[in-house]
Amino acid sequence: MGGRATEAPARVLVISGSVGAGHDGAADELISRLSRLGVAADRRDYLDALPRIFQYVLRDGYRLSVGYAPAFFDWLFANLERTGWVRRVALWLCRLAQRDVLRWVGDHDVVVSTYMLASQTLGQLKEARLVDATLVTFLTDPAVHRTWVHPAVEHHLTVTEATARMGQLVYGTPMRAVGGLVSPRFAPAPGATDRDQATRDRLRAELGLSPDALVVLLATGSLGMGDVPHVVQAIRSSGVVEVVVLCGRNDRLRKRLSVQPGVVALGWREDVPELMAAADVLVHNAGGLSLTEALTAGLPAVTYRPIPGHGIANSQILAEAGLAPWPQDETELIEAVRKQAVHRGDPSHVVRHPDAAAFVLGVLTERGQHTVPDQDSRPA
Repeated sequence: MGGRATEAPARVLVISGSVGAGHDGAADELISRLSRLGVAADRRDYLDALPRIFQYVLRDGYRLSVGYAPAFFDWLFANLERTGWVRRVALWLCRLAQRDVLRWVGDHDVVVSTYMLASQTLGQLKEARLVDATLVTFLTDPAVHRTWVHPAVEHHLTVTEATARMGQLVYGTPMRAVGGLVSPRFAPAPGATDRDQATRDRLRAELGLSPDALVVLLATGSLGMGDVPHVVQAIRSSGVVEVVVLCGRNDRLRKRLSVQPGVVALGWREDVPELMAAADVLVHNAGGLSLTEALTAGLPAVTYRPIPGHGIANSQILAEAGLAPWPQDETELIEAVRKQAVHRGDPSHVVRHPDAAAFVLGVLTERGQHTVPDQDSRPA
């Protein structure tokens, strides 16, 4: 591919995948941070590069298999890690997307993937010497899976040091922890203030929560997946914990839980930072975007009854790294919630500087396509 004129503005392409909300959320935040640094960025949905039938398989098949055929999803996740026909089919699918992805790349200087299959397609194109752009993968999962890694991708970025260590030890791939790509609204203010407490009290009152109760925020992802009613019952069995459930876009789940006493069931919300500030512990089942937001906010987390595949893999790495315990029964769950509640406000395990946007800016500078802005203009 021919080089671009030096006077052309430096540009970044971010390729996400509309499977759940985590990949898109990371992409949106990266683009927002780059904009504040004066870097133009475009975004594409990887699924748009695939035939319609495969868009359905990836988007809706994910939801249906996790919800109704968890054993199959576990089998698929495990076999994508191995060399065999399942992985060959997946890589064939990635080759189907090459034509459109190549067109999207065009003359962008840096291409960032927040979706594992996009990283595979980009790596294939790089191996074939069809793209000149520097490739970056931002892993949205705490656990590294083989589909996240491609040897032709120059840089792999992760949220935590634990993920970066796993990438190096298991796959021999250097990875760099740069913190989560979540809104700066999640970052806790330095020190508690009367205003923070007033906001917390107000939101608890609006939700009908006790001002001094131990409150669990239960995250179920954008699709409201997992054995959520069972988890709610397990938490409520203690009699001393109140539960706020983020049901995402699963309105059926929200209506089902809304009739239960002591449970506040919410649909899709834009005030999640405030909800996290009003809670004492996050209970999650996937290790995705909500977990990253909690890590950034200093909200202690507990894993319980994780969804199959990546949910279980993420739970293991989070537990081993001491980032979120993984209780195995209701008694252990309540004990873990109570213990974690005392750790409120410690986001030290999340690396923040330099963040992903600053890293991309550095890559552009190395390519001679951008100048480094003043320190004051870097994202917080």
